[in-house]
Amino acid sequence: MSRMHTVALVTLLLVNCKSISAGDWPNWRGPTRDDHVADSSGWDGKEWLSVPPSWKASVGEGSSSPLVIGDAVYTLGYESGNDVLRCLNIQDGKVRWEVRHKTPRYGRFHEGDEGLYSGTSSTPEYDEATGYLYTLSTDGDLRCFNTKEQGNLIWQRNLYVDFKVTKRPRLTKAPLRDYGYTTSPLVQGELLLVEVGSTERGSVIAFDKKSGREVWASKLKEEAGHTGGMTPITVQGVPCVAVITQRNLAVIRIDKDNVGKTVATFPWVTDFANSIASPAVSGDSVLITASYNHNAMVRVQFALTSAKEIWRVKAPSKVCTPIIHGKYVYVSWQKFRCLDWETGQLNWEGGVFGDPGSCIATRDERIVVYGGKGKLALIEGAGRSPKEYQELAVYDNKFPSEGWPHVVLTGQRILCRDRLGHLVCLSVKK
Repeated sequence: MSRMHTVALVTLLLVNCKSISAGDWPNWRGPTRDDHVADSSGWDGKEWLSVPPSWKASVGEGSSSPLVIGDAVYTLGYESGNDVLRCLNIQDGKVRWEVRHKTPRYGRFHEGDEGLYSGTSSTPEYDEATGYLYTLSTDGDLRCFNTKEQGNLIWQRNLYVDFKVTKRPRLTKAPLRDYGYTTSPLVQGELLLVEVGSTERGSVIAFDKKSGREVWASKLKEEAGHTGGMTPITVQGVPCVAVITQRNLAVIRIDKDNVGKTVATFPWVTDFANSIASPAVSGDSVLITASYNHNAMVRVQFALTSAKEIWRVKAPSKVCTPIIHGKYVYVSWQKFRCLDWETGQLNWEGGVFGDPGSCIATRDERIVVYGGKGKLALIEGAGRSPKEYQELAVYDNKFPSEGWPHVVLTGQRILCRDRLGHLVCLSVKK
């Protein structure tokens, strides 16, 4: 790709990010795919949230997180043999429309932990240019819906069938886990990138976003991991995507001249095939984290032909993807922790949040933390509190099940969901 084309692509991506950041939550980890929002936390020094919740809804089983586009909330949940895509009013939670498609509760090769999850885990992906919404069921049903036509189905295909994907192998002494498909699709220009995990065709496959036609497949051919999403990354000026397969952290080129070529891989095999946290990117570096056999967070720096470990510290996360915010890294697992970006050194820690976890960095240097069975907290960022953990406010939804789905903050509203489909909308005090 020429320098002119590269500059044009970067400019286009920046324009798109800017246009969707003011009030929308269109994809995994928010408008810029890194858990940063333009919204303020709303903290006035005394109060944070207006309680009770503005509204509640039941949206079906699953760990898929809501999306917000304008005044519409999109949810995906499993009910009685169907994946149900719903469009709700952001003001009152009432259903505008819904569509149902037959889908099993678990993937066809599911193995272990069935009491801790069910239904779709992958978060949908919204494409602003077309109004299309892409969903991926636990059983590999990849579907494209037109939100401008009340969820009219545009195209669909099954990844297990089309790409002969088999059960994940057992790679360590720990028992096997196979949760089906979990990774959110990713729109890049005219393409939809999906972690298919085909050892015959490719780990990542790009589809024409309008037709579902296969366009290219990665040279890397490894089983899919269990993360929440892939992450765009630029390496030495080249657009790429970071993905955690079952065997490696990999960076794959998506530029026209070298599309699908592997930049480099970094070994990352976990017990239970369990690296739920997504790769977090800053510059040419990627953070990965897992407990179990690794019990670590690792910063890996990529060049076009290499991957270099910068630091490794005992600050693991089971579910929460780290936020890289300036000089600091934030992550929630059991406790909420703040690390130094350059060294990985622990700055401070505190609170009690359990295994589930997701975080959002706000415009006013505060962090929204969601974990446990619905615990929601507002924490001072290290820019405001560099030496100690400071919890400003706490609200406990007291859900009956784990808060696996990612929390959403948009337009002074916070959306929290548990894995059984209890969804609440809370208003932030202005």
